[in-house]
Amino acid sequence: MVPTKAITPHVPTSPHEIIEQTHEAYELGITIAHLHARLEDGTPTHKKSVYQKIFEGVRKHCPDLILCGSTSGRMVKDFDSRSEVIELKPDMCSLTLSSLNFLKQASVNAPDMVQRLAEKMAKNGVTPELECFDLGMINYGHYLIDKGYVKAPVYWNLIFGNIAGFQANFQHLGTALSSIPKEHLIGLSGLSNYQLQVNAAAIALGYGVRVGIEDNIWWDNQRTRQCSNIELLKRIHNLMDIHQAPLFTAKAFGALGFRNNEA
Repeated sequence: MVPTKAITPHVPTSPHEIIEQTHEAYELGITIAHLHARLEDGTPTHKKSVYQKIFEGVRKHCPDLILCGSTSGRMVKDFDSRSEVIELKPDMCSLTLSSLNFLKQASVNAPDMVQRLAEKMAKNGVTPELECFDLGMINYGHYLIDKGYVKAPVYWNLIFGNIAGFQANFQHLGTALSSIPKEHLIGLSGLSNYQLQVNAAAIALGYGVRVGIEDNIWWDNQRTRQCSNIELLKRIHNLMDIHQAPLFTAKAFGALGFRNNEA
């Protein structure tokens, strides 16, 4: 939601660009596409009409791919706007489990908002992607599971490197991972300069990887060259080859119950 064409020319903003880049990534090998929609001027949008164009285009070219839409509250605050994308019945939607501060912006996710989003996802056959930036969010995720708002299969996206959350070190990584049952599925993300080291740790430890220019627009930590989503993805595949880590295919992931059969 943050990178614009003025920040990096590699960010896809139009439905056509998003569809094309997702298709290219699918051909290389990905499991889930975490997608954000934009208006014609590049502004992030919640509008169902824009998401529909993206989802339909991706489905046409990538029939097995797990599609995940965003219910972020960074740009819109009301429930109806944030939950529009759920009505399209993608396979998954992001669900940030608490409020948090980024370096220059707050993301407000009140308990009633989180619960209402989870309820609407359940009614539409959408699996929540549980986004966690700190231990409190993991704890709240367990609360939602215990109360029946979220049901198995459970997928956690743990995000490291934010100034007000998990730091990208083994102490925080180990504590977070030990707080989630082994039968759940986990992906690890790193923000900015921490993306590569968190992704590398995930591959070495056998967890999922989230990679892309939503979290990091630079190829190197010295920030001498910007990169594309595909370049970052190719580097992940190189690391997978080094560690002899097989790709968990979208088809296999969907077979575990993450495919929305109502779509």
